[in-house]
Parts: sequence; structure tokens; C-alpha cells
Amino acid sequence: MATLMQRLQTFIRSPKGQKLIQQGRQQLAKPENQARLRKLATKVTQSRRPR
Repeated sequence: MATLMQRLQTFIRSPKGQKLIQQGRQQLAKPENQARLRKLATKVTQSRRPR
């Protein structure tokens, strides 16, 4: 039985995996999505700080 990492590597190398990676890169290039990610990262890091 293949491990999870092996299965992920196989998927990433497949045409479908490459297409999904390309779509993700296109979405990350958009400024509005970058702003959403920054806001989420700030929210997550602030919630980890002890009060």
C-alpha cells in the first residue's frame, strides 16, 4: 500500500495535478486573494498569542 506522501507525489506529477497547481498559482497572483491570505494569516497568528 502506498503511503500518503507517495500518493500525493504521484498526483502532483499527473496532468490533473499540474492543472490544479497552475490554477492555484493563477489565483494567488490576484491582489484580492493575496489580501485575503494576509488578513487570514494575521488573524491566525493573533489568536495564537497568549492573552
